[in-house]
Amino acid sequence: MNSNEMNKILEQHKIWLTSNGKNGCQIELAADLSYRKIIAADLRCAGLMDCNLSHAKLSYSNLKGAGLCFCNLINADLRYANLSHANMYRANLQSANLRGADLRGADLNTADLRGADLSNADLRGVNLRDVDLSCPNLNGTKLPESTFIILGQKYIISIYGDYVRASSCANTHYQNHLASEWRQFSKQDILDMDGEDSLKFYPRLLDIIDFYCGKGERPEWLKAQNNDL
Repeated sequence: MNSNEMNKILEQHKIWLTSNGKNGCQIELAADLSYRKIIAADLRCAGLMDCNLSHAKLSYSNLKGAGLCFCNLINADLRYANLSHANMYRANLQSANLRGADLRGADLNTADLRGADLSNADLRGVNLRDVDLSCPNLNGTKLPESTFIILGQKYIISIYGDYVRASSCANTHYQNHLASEWRQFSKQDILDMDGEDSLKFYPRLLDIIDFYCGKGERPEWLKAQNNDL
């Protein structure tokens, strides 16, 4: 798709928006738009499902309510973009620049945000339970209520309400369970997660869960192990 074709599509979408859908044509694309420069565009409610937008420049664009599920947004420039209420189910946002982006109410279910720059972004109202936030830049990020990201440990600990996710920085291993489930695992369950590394870290993880989610019981096998020390 050349620039003239893209400009015509954007113009028709603008007419569709301003006429409340009576004229023009809503954007419905599943195209290769990698490296495309679409800065400060009005893409509200655009259908871009399955688009390849890797390395695309979409900074300051209005993508409110846009359909971006399954999109390849690796290394995309989305600085200060309005992505509120966008459908980003299973979108790949690895190393994307989302600095200052508005993501309030967006659907990020199972989206991949590894290495993304989320500094000063607004994620309030987003369900992050199944979102991969391994090694992101979260400086100044507005996170949803009862959401905590704990760095500097053997694993990256992400707490979203009652759910606790433990991920290796390389994301070769991760587990996501209710806090109550973490407190009930057998010794073999923990060993099966990441071998001796997960077993050694398990007491520390329970300490973190107690601090952020409220103190709870420990499994009997761990109590017995501690008594033997």
